[in-house]
Amino acid sequence: VQLQASGGGLVQAGDSLKLSCAASGGTFSGCAVGWFHQAPGKGRECVAAISRFGGSIYYADSLKGRFTISRDNAKNTVYLQMNSLKPEDTAVYYCATRRAYDDTYYYSDRDYTNWGQGTQVTVSS
Repeated sequence: VQLQASGGGLVQAGDSLKLSCAASGGTFSGCAVGWFHQAPGKGRECVAAISRFGGSIYYADSLKGRFTISRDNAKNTVYLQMNSLKPEDTAVYYCATRRAYDDTYYYSDRDYTNWGQGTQVTVSS
């Protein structure tokens, strides 16, 4: 399964963006999905994760209330709605998947086996 992240761009502080992660050559339906970001000089951090059936969701504490993850298995797409963006949100955003057999989310990058290429989000002040 190949993952394609899209929707990034250059925005001003306070703006919103909606990222999409589309799967091709396979399906998301058997997978837990995570969104990660990596700022220059920093490690990769999970911003949000969603379980296989969507019943369990994780958000990084610093992002709660601003970001929303959702999935549409029929469209083979997972979304990350980002509101009230801040300059510190500037990073490359990646989506990742792993096979899941229950409704658990995963927030460690070591738990994921399949990664997309990333989309750049730049927030100016």
